[in-house]
Amino acid sequence: MFHIFQYQPLRLITQNSLSSMCLKLMLSRPVAFAQIWKSWFSSHSLLGKKNIILMGPPGAGKTTTGRIVGQKLDCPVIDIDDDVLETTWNMSVSKKLQDVGYEEFLEEEGKALLKLSASGSVISLSGSNPMHAAGMQHIKKNGIVVYLDVPTAVIMSRLKSKEMDRIVGLSPGISLKDILQFRKQFYKRWFDIRVLCGGDVAAEVVAEKVLDAVKRYQDSDLETFISTRSSRSGRSMEEDSHKLFFSDVVTQGLALDGGLFVPERGLPKFTAEEWQGLIEATYIERAQVILERCIHPADIPASKLAEIIETAYGENFSCSKVAPVRHLAGNQFLLELFHGPTASFKDFALQLVPHLFAYCIPRSCNYLILVATSGDTGSAVLDGFSRLHDTDKQRIALVNFFPEDGVSPIQKSQMIGCQKENAWSVGVKSDFDFCQTAIKQIFTNSDFTGFLTVEYGTALAAANSINWARLLPQIVYHASAYLDLVHQGIISFGSPVDICIPTGNFGNMLAAFYAKMMGIPIRKCICASNENNVLTDFIRTGVYDLRGRKLISSFSPAVDILKSSNLERYLHLIANEDGQLVTQLFNQLENQGHFQLRKDLLGKLQQDLVAGWCSGEDCLAAIHSVYSTTGYILDTHTAVAKVVADRLQDRTCPIIISSTAHYSKFAPAILRALRIAEINQNPLSQLHLLSSYSALPPIHWGLLETLKKTGNGDHQVCAADMSVLMSHIETLIQNHFM
Repeated sequence: MFHIFQYQPLRLITQNSLSSMCLKLMLSRPVAFAQIWKSWFSSHSLLGKKNIILMGPPGAGKTTTGRIVGQKLDCPVIDIDDDVLETTWNMSVSKKLQDVGYEEFLEEEGKALLKLSASGSVISLSGSNPMHAAGMQHIKKNGIVVYLDVPTAVIMSRLKSKEMDRIVGLSPGISLKDILQFRKQFYKRWFDIRVLCGGDVAAEVVAEKVLDAVKRYQDSDLETFISTRSSRSGRSMEEDSHKLFFSDVVTQGLALDGGLFVPERGLPKFTAEEWQGLIEATYIERAQVILERCIHPADIPASKLAEIIETAYGENFSCSKVAPVRHLAGNQFLLELFHGPTASFKDFALQLVPHLFAYCIPRSCNYLILVATSGDTGSAVLDGFSRLHDTDKQRIALVNFFPEDGVSPIQKSQMIGCQKENAWSVGVKSDFDFCQTAIKQIFTNSDFTGFLTVEYGTALAAANSINWARLLPQIVYHASAYLDLVHQGIISFGSPVDICIPTGNFGNMLAAFYAKMMGIPIRKCICASNENNVLTDFIRTGVYDLRGRKLISSFSPAVDILKSSNLERYLHLIANEDGQLVTQLFNQLENQGHFQLRKDLLGKLQQDLVAGWCSGEDCLAAIHSVYSTTGYILDTHTAVAKVVADRLQDRTCPIIISSTAHYSKFAPAILRALRIAEINQNPLSQLHLLSSYSALPPIHWGLLETLKKTGNGDHQVCAADMSVLMSHIETLIQNHFM
């Protein structure tokens, strides 16, 4: 059995003599002492008895990187090929492979790994080690597995100049590319940390990235969350000691002070080389890489996160590309975000978030999710939570509040049709702003939430875009859209793009801005509003004014919003995380109906954002015009963005327009835009009429099936009264959990 222990010369000295020597050195040469102590302490605290295990494909640079990491930590380095396999077999790896063949080689290699016992070392695995389950389980017990993720094209290029006879599985009928692709499933199974390694990144840089990644893995305290209304200078020691992590903010939803959660140290940054390494990746692969950086493995391990992402996007989307980018005309491109089961961009978050939530919540408590929707969120959140495992459905239920007369007929049919045994829809005789404000007030009503916990063992949580977890999947598709344009040869990496988004609650726009902060070269974020253009006025003037303003029903109901919740996160960011200022602004908005930004903050905002709005008639005209010239049908929200993009873009770079919903959801408005004189009021008939146009994209499969199965269905309707809503919530808890 191989026993390799950490060797430190200082450990050969007795404790007393070590203390004596340290004292003399500290007195005579304090700088030298500090350097030696810092070096020893950093390696000892980073590794302890754990090993750093480097894993990756042949040509990933594991051996070279391992030696550099070992040097920096002043600890033993073990290369499995050279130090274990060839020593055990007394022959070269290539000769052993030639003698015993592929399958027997993997077994012999695994047996050698099972005999390895090491502590406080850097271990460089062979490229095929991860294919032996027992061997990997053994070595992972005492180590942190770091996956050196190098793009396949880079590996292929590197291996051209190397001997190929050591690559397990290579044969005349199997290409190197096939082998590299096949092995990815094993690497993904075992790693704790991923380190992205581009083509031209020096081994020294990779080694530093490995050390940084290991430090992050071991210190989850670095990734805490704060409220947009908290002040660093004003926080008590008790507040500082009560740290909140990703799993906490997913379940809590809204901060106790009424603010929204944001990461205390901001979002992770990707280098240009790291982004370029994702150009050839699939959507699911991009999602995993980005979300791994945003969610600490102490909250959700990488292997579990991969499983959740695969579940969310693997089979539930009708397009294999998940979020494809389509050329519309000129320099305009559409990011199609409607291929999920309920035909809107909300599916990207709400196929993922329920599984994140189920993993993060404690098993000892039941949870009721409260949601307010202006349309698309309702069916998406109902569908997402209905796909949980049966055991999770027993402890997680959901109620969706929507404006009874403020959504399209098809949206309402969807929300009614998507109700399940743990998920219900309640129509409210008011508008979306009332629904959203009511939920916020319920969350901050400690008497009511405390009563539900004590009486029924049930906690409340939120799945609206006020929940931090809802924003992360949206960052992914904005980043992916840019990478797709690079992959298609439309632009080279580093060239800017503009993004135009139909905007109501500001979550989608905020996610695009976050993608920009993380390194995606977005130049301008263009906010597109309908007649409810409070955001447009605010971005142009710095005055957020709701006085005398009433919500106008439009053809684009998902952006019929006057109070944009996620704007608070953006203002907190540009105000240098001044929670007191944010509190002052939103208290003033709540109490007086308006606030005004300082001139310096307005200047910052206008560097990031531009805005415009579109009337209902212009929206319908755009749908007709685009269909007449291209055969493509825009939904009413995408049409709003198209009109605003036409007015505000300067045509010096591509513009990506977020197509946030499928036109099938708004059939009456679309048929009107297409100049159909007589429109049947039955939603299913409307879809059949639209399908006769043979337009692009075709009628949405999931929407059609939902309407066929459910018809009108039943749902509860309640008055716009806080006590009535709370009574509904209590009744639902009694019926489901008791």
